[in-house]
Formats: sequence, C-alpha cells, structure tokens
Amino acid sequence: MGTQELYNEKSNEELLKLYKETGSLEVKQEIVMRYIHLVKSIALQMRDIYLSFVQVDDIINEGVIAIMSAVDKFDVDKNVKFETYISKRIKGMIIDLARKQDWVPRSTRKNTRDIEEAVTTLYNKLGYYPSVQEVTGYLDITPEKYHETMRKAALFNILSLDMVLAEAQGNEVSAKLSQNDVHEQPEVQLLKKELTEILAEGINALKENEQLVISLYYIDELNMRQIADVLQVSEPRVSQIHANAIKKLRKHMEKFNEERERKNVSGVL
Repeated sequence: MGTQELYNEKSNEELLKLYKETGSLEVKQEIVMRYIHLVKSIALQMRDIYLSFVQVDDIINEGVIAIMSAVDKFDVDKNVKFETYISKRIKGMIIDLARKQDWVPRSTRKNTRDIEEAVTTLYNKLGYYPSVQEVTGYLDITPEKYHETMRKAALFNILSLDMVLAEAQGNEVSAKLSQNDVHEQPEVQLLKKELTEILAEGINALKENEQLVISLYYIDELNMRQIADVLQVSEPRVSQIHANAIKKLRKHMEKFNEERERKNVSGVL
C-alpha cells in the first residue's frame, strides 16, 4: 500500500496524532491539504472586511501558513476539535489585519445610517417595524443593496467587539509577560477565562430577544433573514436587535478594559 493510500484511510484526528508522534513533513502537508477548504470558506465569509486592502488569494495563503503553525501548537489531548481551533486562528488573523486598516468605507457608514434613520422614521409613521420592502421603497434602493449594507454593518459590529476583546487581552499580556510564546503562559489562560466570564455576564444582562438573536446568529449561524423567520418579525427589526446587543456588549467589555487599565496603572504607581 502506498503512502498516500495509507493517509487516505486515516481520519483527520488520526493524522494529527501521527504527526505528533513522527513529526513527518508529509503528514503535516496532508493535514494542511485537508483543511484548505476551511481557509477558503472563512476567507469568502469575511471578504467584506479585507477586500479594500488585500485580495482573497493573499488571505488564503496567510491562512495556510496559520494552519501549518497550528498543527505544531495544537494539543491533541485537549477536548477541542482541530477545526474549531484553526477557525479561530484564521478569523483572528483576518481581524488583526483589519485592525490596522480603516476597512469600513464612508459609503457603507452613510448607507447604514440612512437605513437606520429610515427604519426609525417608518416605525414612527407606521407604528410597527417596517419590512425590507418598505425600507428599500422609502430609500429607493434595491433589496440587494440593502442586504449588502446590513451584512457589512453586522461585520463592522462583530469586528468592533472583537477589537475590544483583543485590546483587553493584548494590554494585559503586554503588561505582564515577556516570553515569546505568550499563548501558552498561565497568565494568558487565566485572562482568557476571565474574558469569557465577563462576556457571558454581558450576554446574560441582555434582553431576552437580544440573547436569542445573538444565539441564533453566532451559535446556530443563521443569517438575518432566517432569524426574522424564526422570530416572526421583520428583518430590519432583527438587524436593530443585533446591533443594540453588540453595542451593549461592546460597552460592557470597554468598561472591563477601563477598570483593568486603572488597576495596571495603580500597580505601576
């Protein structure tokens, strides 16, 4: 039996264990090849974030490098799926790139404000949250432009929250650690645990409908249109609930950041 045939008979988990045992470059390459589809999928899902300053192929190349690094660092004995592990690393890589850029065009910001103002105006006039058709008719735009704008707005909200989380972890790590691989240090693991608890606290403080939208969007991975069908409300209403929830969570995490910053300054003084 040839080497490739032998690899084909093994599951991804078995290949990861084999690599940890042998350190074989061929095994590592086989693992990377099996997960390239995931890199491409994430790159396409998040393309609105980076297309203004980098190409999809560049993101895919960076994602492949991230997988190669993740194969070496992944602990097969922990109860974590490798796919989940590398998905977070690839998304984090894209977010890090976006943090260095003002990736939201002025036109998108203006279109988002126009839609929000239209929803408010129509709500006050009609007495209920307007449908997509009513909003697009009021603004004289196509449904395609509406959905594109709201998708980018959702990404902006997600990214802004991720930035706050990254800032909290980054500030604390830089204040406490000097080792090269900070991700393996106990202080970082404790901080991650604390951030998770603080974020969970913020989610629990949301209104019931906000918690539900957050759950359906991030855990069940439904889009705004599907969530609207589940909740039996208009899509603009779902977008508004989502935006309000993210703003509350961002403020909650910013407050946490400010408190930790004050503690760090007090500790230095």
